[in-house]
Amino acid sequence: MFMYFPTNYVWSMAVVATLNNGGLIDEVDRACKPVLEASKNGDDAGTEELYAAWVEVADRLIASAQDDEKRGRLIGAGDKYYRSSLYVSQSERLQSPTWAGRKAAYQKSIDLLLKHIELSGVPMTKLDIPFEDTSLPAYYYRAEPKDGKPAPVVIQLNGLDSTKEMMYYSGFPQMLARRGISTIMVDHGGTGEALRLRDIKARVETETFISPIIDWIEKQPELDANQVGIVGWSLGGYYAPRAAAFDDRLKLCVAWGANHNWAEVQQGRRNREGENPVPHYWEHVFWVWGVDNIDDFMEKTKGMHLNGVVERITAPFLITHGANDRQINVKYAQQSYDAATASSKRELRIFDEPEGGTEHISIDHMPYVAGYIADWVAETFAEIK
Repeated sequence: MFMYFPTNYVWSMAVVATLNNGGLIDEVDRACKPVLEASKNGDDAGTEELYAAWVEVADRLIASAQDDEKRGRLIGAGDKYYRSSLYVSQSERLQSPTWAGRKAAYQKSIDLLLKHIELSGVPMTKLDIPFEDTSLPAYYYRAEPKDGKPAPVVIQLNGLDSTKEMMYYSGFPQMLARRGISTIMVDHGGTGEALRLRDIKARVETETFISPIIDWIEKQPELDANQVGIVGWSLGGYYAPRAAAFDDRLKLCVAWGANHNWAEVQQGRRNREGENPVPHYWEHVFWVWGVDNIDDFMEKTKGMHLNGVVERITAPFLITHGANDRQINVKYAQQSYDAATASSKRELRIFDEPEGGTEHISIDHMPYVAGYIADWVAETFAEIK
């Protein structure tokens, strides 16, 4: 993986994600150079300084985009709003949950992305899907129907610290749309807007989040309710298989980075094993789960594993993983694959050198792996008609 910050894995991962999701190397370099020294002080120190440096670049882009709008240059303006949203989003992700500016920063990333969508004619709308006594925020990216038939649809899930905006930036919904498949990117409990602006916490039982989304899909005439799949990256490698195990309306499942036993991984992190995904790690997971101490966190998440769960999956099941994943060991991919014996079509795809895609969720070569997954999804939907 490209280590812009040689001693700081977490900050470097944000750089790689940004470059793989449409950031421009000159702009990213201008955002990062002022905090090169700060990066040497560990993951947690200096994150507000990093945000300020990245947003300075974003704000210059915003000013340029606004000037473009006045001149009627809407395509260029839309592109600049996209990149400014990306830069704000990636730097917001690295902040402490207790940082006073966090909600405003996240809302800024949303507003900029919606401006990009408006000016660029992106076939995507914002949704609020009813869930218990609240709703789940989501984006719905519509594929052009083929032969006038309803489109298959994929529900895309976050991991521990990502957002529905990051799912859009990844280009994966756009890849699916080119293959005639629509996408619903959802901020479920503990992620994105659901956590930041609605205080919806994570829970072990993923199916409680997913079932209302499928209920919504079943009411949409342009979507084929008999061809609904689910793709989850990072901690979504737990969430998606769990949902597929307990809701048979899901006709295929992808773990984009296996997460067979996240509870066990937390024990390892207490012992400083492996890399963390974000700075301020324990603050972050306490926020996600609605606890304030390590013992309550460990108790609340002790069921975050797929032992006895993956065995229930009968739908086609793809597991991808990077051989050099420094957060979630590749052994967990093998565990999920070995247990999924009831799946009608199971596949384990490990990305290694020199091919690339060897890091966590293959973030070092993300578009390449996203294309592989999109092809598998399209082929599998075609097989199960």
